[in-house]
Amino acid sequence: MTYKFKLSKWQLFAWSTGLILSAPLFFLLFESLQGNSEVFSHLWDTVLWDYITNTVLLVLGVCVLSCAIALPLGWLTAYCSFPGKKQFEWALMLPLAMPTYIIAYVYTDLLDYAGPVQIALRKWFGWQSPSDYCFFDIRTLPGAIVMIALVLYPYLFLIFKTALREQSFKLVQASQLMGLSPKQSFFKVSLVLSRGAIVAALALISMETMADFATVSYFAVSTLTTAVYDTWFGYYSLTAAAKISGVMLLLLFLALMAERFSRRNQAVFERQSSVNSESLYVLKGKSAWLATAFCGFILLIAFLIPIAVLVNYAITYFDKAWNIEFFSYAWQSLKVAGIVSVITITLSIFVVFYQRVAKQTYPLIPGRLASTGYALPGTVLAIAVLLPLTLLENTINEALEPYNLDIGLLLTGSIFTIIIAYIVRFYAIAHGAIESSFLRISPSLDMASQSMGKSQGQTLRLIHLPLLRRGLLTAALLVFIECMKELPAALLLRPFNFESLATHVFQYVSDEQLELASISALFIVIVGFIPLYFINRSMEQRS
Repeated sequence: MTYKFKLSKWQLFAWSTGLILSAPLFFLLFESLQGNSEVFSHLWDTVLWDYITNTVLLVLGVCVLSCAIALPLGWLTAYCSFPGKKQFEWALMLPLAMPTYIIAYVYTDLLDYAGPVQIALRKWFGWQSPSDYCFFDIRTLPGAIVMIALVLYPYLFLIFKTALREQSFKLVQASQLMGLSPKQSFFKVSLVLSRGAIVAALALISMETMADFATVSYFAVSTLTTAVYDTWFGYYSLTAAAKISGVMLLLLFLALMAERFSRRNQAVFERQSSVNSESLYVLKGKSAWLATAFCGFILLIAFLIPIAVLVNYAITYFDKAWNIEFFSYAWQSLKVAGIVSVITITLSIFVVFYQRVAKQTYPLIPGRLASTGYALPGTVLAIAVLLPLTLLENTINEALEPYNLDIGLLLTGSIFTIIIAYIVRFYAIAHGAIESSFLRISPSLDMASQSMGKSQGQTLRLIHLPLLRRGLLTAALLVFIECMKELPAALLLRPFNFESLATHVFQYVSDEQLELASISALFIVIVGFIPLYFINRSMEQRS
């Protein structure tokens, strides 16, 4: 099937999309390679290595703790039968809807010296002052690791559980026949066969951890993400911030290259055709209740306690939290998220369709270029987007100067910048979801449409789009929720008259007054339930 004559318009659109959405990354790299910056040299000689060390320790700590939580949970829900298993399969993904800075504030409020936990301990044991007892400080690097891991472990849990169910149960059953215990089978069979999926999930968790700004900022943990923010707003040096961003990109690149290198000679070819509805291990007695207790404990600390605290805040401070500001910020957040969702879905449809109708290898390049923005942390993304937009704005103003015209800060001083930044960052989510949906459509439908004299555009409109409805909805919801939760880019790029729910909540968190924004925080969490519900329904239907 060839569309040699008509391919040019799809090709032009796809390559234009790829080049435009990847342009901020190239501008950032170019800016980071510019001449010496006094601010950057000063940071390099003083604190930058501490920032790098904290960032590496944070990423490693979150990855290790996520493994300790998610791998047992994934194995239990995929292979074992125990009380509450069906409920835990979907409930353990709920922490993804909780922004990290919210859970960080909740536990800080609970565990601080003036919090209810330490007050109760002093009352029970008769302690009078901090010198009478020792209690850990949550606002530290280990505390940040725990808070972030409690929110991000579901990525690994979901991917590992799916990988286990796609493995052939015969291999695990064979290990049983060879006398391996469930523990030995877990380490010697399940983990080995799922290594690729685990590493891929950890790479995603690493990127999300490095991108986190709110939690480390609230806990006063200096990382490269906070360094970019402080350099920009403290020293007003965009070049120095770009150089620090370049260091972050280098660390990300090295991590991804190490992941690829570690799997260079590995391949797994056997997959079962359908998910086995029977459990390999039926847990009984003490083992069954220990499994239930472990799952329940993780769900309790990662979701139930924070959501209960937010609900209590919302009820107690309802009169102050339910105000015109909430509706104004909610509308602005919904508006931006809706615009970005529509644009990213539209771009993704055309780029992925180009990949489908062009039967060569190079059509994959535009989509890969356009998806590079997802690897950029929010603070880095803000600088990357601001660089080309500032250049474009200055160029337009210079061109209009002979005519006594000036667009001012029309691009960089409006929500246009935030919309562009969100599109660059979240395009990859829409592209991945739509690409996987396109792959499930048989090429024979394209051939049948061509034989009936339909053009490419008619084939897309009449055949593909109706079949892509579920995938488009999932992609739109995922992008929408990510836009609602995005904080660093919004903090750095928002104009003076713009406030999103995320920035609104974070401002109150920073002022130790989350109670006054509790309804806004609950709204973000509740909206986050929507894609999790659809993902769970999709998995159940596949099963």
